[in-house]
Amino acid sequence: MKTHLSILCLLPLVACADPAKPSTDGMVLIAAGKFTMGSERQESRANERPEHLVGMDAFWIDVKNVTNEQFAAFVRSTNYKTTAEQPIDWEQIKKSLPPGTPKPDERMLQPGSLVFSPPDGPVDLQHMENWWKWVHGASWQHPAGPDSDIKGLEQHPVVQISWHDALAYATWAGKRLPSEAEWEYAARGGREGNRYAWGDQLTVDGKSMANTWTGDFPYRNDVSDGFKGTSPVGSFPANGYGLHDMGGNVWNWCSDWYRPDIHARHKLEPSCHNPSGPKSSYNPVNPYQTEERVTKGGSFLCHVSYCESYRPSARRGLPPDTGMSHVGFRCAMSAGAPTSKP
Repeated sequence: MKTHLSILCLLPLVACADPAKPSTDGMVLIAAGKFTMGSERQESRANERPEHLVGMDAFWIDVKNVTNEQFAAFVRSTNYKTTAEQPIDWEQIKKSLPPGTPKPDERMLQPGSLVFSPPDGPVDLQHMENWWKWVHGASWQHPAGPDSDIKGLEQHPVVQISWHDALAYATWAGKRLPSEAEWEYAARGGREGNRYAWGDQLTVDGKSMANTWTGDFPYRNDVSDGFKGTSPVGSFPANGYGLHDMGGNVWNWCSDWYRPDIHARHKLEPSCHNPSGPKSSYNPVNPYQTEERVTKGGSFLCHVSYCESYRPSARRGLPPDTGMSHVGFRCAMSAGAPTSKP
């Protein structure tokens, strides 16, 4: 039963009696311009192709990922309950499974999330269940399970966050989630054609430029980049636009629906400007999963032997109800949106 990437709960209602005032503090204004979206480099994947020219209006984007401390402020203000903190609605989840899939034991439908659990040695990289486990009680406050907490991790990116949770926070903050095009344009930092946002080499002068997996994935992390798991936001050099962690650390949710062929569709358009993604999602790899949203940036679990998704063009779809140990987000705001200092 393939439920490890589709744990669907209804979007919780957010009581925004005293929402945060929109502010561009901690954001960077990305100027309007054009860039080459996607990649046709040897290391790129089919869903990154073909390259195509995209025009962008100006927009604001967070310098850093939303932290545990920031998300905690949102929860205190709204009494929000994340997807991972709610029981699973079987009637919803079975819609994304093959017909006839039997209902699991009620114990399997209790609140929880997906936690990275490294195996003892080499495993088949075609099966993610070899290193991902469903853990009851795992949530943003308990990212590794009920016996864990976020004490001392206040400045780390919040994880175990579903797309719905990220959208709820962004709305409360008077912002929104970035589109995939906005995210990639910002991640490139003004560079064109490079493998990474900082150049073509993973390290520069022997120094790691991002929080990625170093060692043998997924069982041995030699921590040569300084971190075994997530790192405090801003621990690695900023890109050309002054943005941190646009590659590695945690994946970032985007607003777009996911389709692997969207770049090919954009290529057919006479002019592609401010694309907001397809009107619905489709992923032939997961034909019963009718809803997936785009995630970008890779994470501390990405390695050249497996996904190398800390490249700006890398992309993947993820069910919007899914929370994981390495998925977080940052917010964006249209350049013309009114702002105020809190």
